[in-house]
Amino acid sequence: MSELRIRGLQKSFDGHPVLHGIDLSVERGTLLALLGPSGSGKTTLLRLLCGFERADGGSVEIDGRRVVGDNLHVPSEQRRIGYVPQEGALFPHLSVADNIVFGLPRTQRRARHRVAELLELVGLPAHFGERAPQQLSGGQQQRVALARALAPAPTLVMLDEPFSSLDAALRVETRQAVASALAAADATAVLVTHDQSEALSLGHEVAVLWNGRLIQTATPEALYRRPVTRELASFVGEAVLLPGIARQDRASCELGELALAAPVGNGAVDVMLRPEQIRLLRADEAARADAAHDALVTDVIFQGQDASVALQLQSATRTMVRARVPGYLCPRPGARVRIAVDGEVTAYPRG
Repeated sequence: MSELRIRGLQKSFDGHPVLHGIDLSVERGTLLALLGPSGSGKTTLLRLLCGFERADGGSVEIDGRRVVGDNLHVPSEQRRIGYVPQEGALFPHLSVADNIVFGLPRTQRRARHRVAELLELVGLPAHFGERAPQQLSGGQQQRVALARALAPAPTLVMLDEPFSSLDAALRVETRQAVASALAAADATAVLVTHDQSEALSLGHEVAVLWNGRLIQTATPEALYRRPVTRELASFVGEAVLLPGIARQDRASCELGELALAAPVGNGAVDVMLRPEQIRLLRADEAARADAAHDALVTDVIFQGQDASVALQLQSATRTMVRARVPGYLCPRPGARVRIAVDGEVTAYPRG
């Protein structure tokens, strides 16, 4: 059953359309990552769902109850939505425990066992309830903000770029703790983010907003391997794009004849693959590989666990491509190597 159901949702500001007929369903227990570049309409959609703004058209149902549509606008406090803003927004004059129970009915605010349960759920010890928010790290404050959002047992949890202000190491730790807490609570959640790695690593599904339109909703794997447009391919991750010719379920390009993830018809295409699909062959592999190609290493960016390697194909056009290889296999600039392509590729018709 869909916990969240959106149909034809529209919004304009000063006559300028921001959202164009959004259709989206989120199943119960799903963490949906809402991904898009700045200005794509993510924050506007979140504000419409929370009830902070009024929609111009369309409908929204939460747990089978309509909250938007046909001149209906249910106030935000009646929608049973838990909201986690970017900065956590904890009340500095209240303790952690009092922050967590703030959204509960007054008769339930003395239930300290509930505070302990929620702190444990978000990976914090129970005695943190006695602390002031200022005594916590940024990541710990975000966990408390999630505990506060979960305290009233909401139907839906909305997270508005909750990790954007954290440093890189703390961001990874905090987002995994938040994902674990949401899963343990069996919560249905929408995570708004512009961070591709965050969307791909946390979302059960990813919905992509682009210029106010929902252009693809898919599992993280499907979105990464089979994005619906060239622009989305480059936005979701580094993409290698080469001109080619498609014939049925295969495409020919400078890297050979490659299997397509999905047929696109016959004709001129742009072939898309990911840098990690380009494999540098060992000497024993290169000697017996029929589909290998010669390349010259022109540049290497070493990044520890992996390396980005710029390669000039030794073909008539001297096309440049970029591969991503494990750091321990990092070649030196000037090295001549043999390469092959692993897995299926995606193609986009040209013209």
